[in-house]
Amino acid sequence: MRRSSPALRVQVVGYVVTTGRVFCHAVGVTAESGTHTWNGTGAMTSSAVPELVLCAVDDSLAQAWHDVAGAVDGPVRVHRGSVLDIRAQAVVSPANSHGWMRGGVDAVYTQAFPGIEQQVRSTILAYHGGELPIGEAVVVPTGEPLPEWLISAPTMREPGERLPDDTVHPYLAARAVFLLWRDGQFEHGTRFRDVVETIAMPGLGTGVGGVSPRVCARQVAAAWDEVFARR
Repeated sequence: MRRSSPALRVQVVGYVVTTGRVFCHAVGVTAESGTHTWNGTGAMTSSAVPELVLCAVDDSLAQAWHDVAGAVDGPVRVHRGSVLDIRAQAVVSPANSHGWMRGGVDAVYTQAFPGIEQQVRSTILAYHGGELPIGEAVVVPTGEPLPEWLISAPTMREPGERLPDDTVHPYLAARAVFLLWRDGQFEHGTRFRDVVETIAMPGLGTGVGGVSPRVCARQVAAAWDEVFARR
């Protein structure tokens, strides 16, 4: 059953995360009369951390995820298969700063969620002038019961960009996702963490970005520790 919440703060798409502060926004609503809905499929939770499902469609990434999953403190598990296999309230899109979603897992998302690319690009245009910096993230609704949210956290500035060997972009993208879950809040008081219990995350930058699975996994684990383990 879908329920309506009080209107959110301003009239834009998504929930915009910066490294210093979290801002909550929604598209097509106004502070005076609009409403925003969520389906309530995820149990309301007061957990200090989300369940994180690290997804891989290839053996090398799956092994890299397994190598770090047991070392982090929290409900982190590995799934060998698509992110869309998981009953998660949110999935992560490791897109580019402009919001184009044409390859890799992003192409899977655009097929599963018609119009999702335009929502992401509209959010980025409205709040970042068309370019979302690495280390920040936006959230848009998918239009589906599960996953209800897509978190766009870019790992590269331009589509198809090859990342250097010393990149820290997987860390920055993962950190933005975790900060959003930890600190995001609706104006009426509902926290983002209370409607998202499980996040499904694919490899970050491991496709066209060329980041090795081991580097990606270590950086995601470091971001998790940075946001959650030190609280």
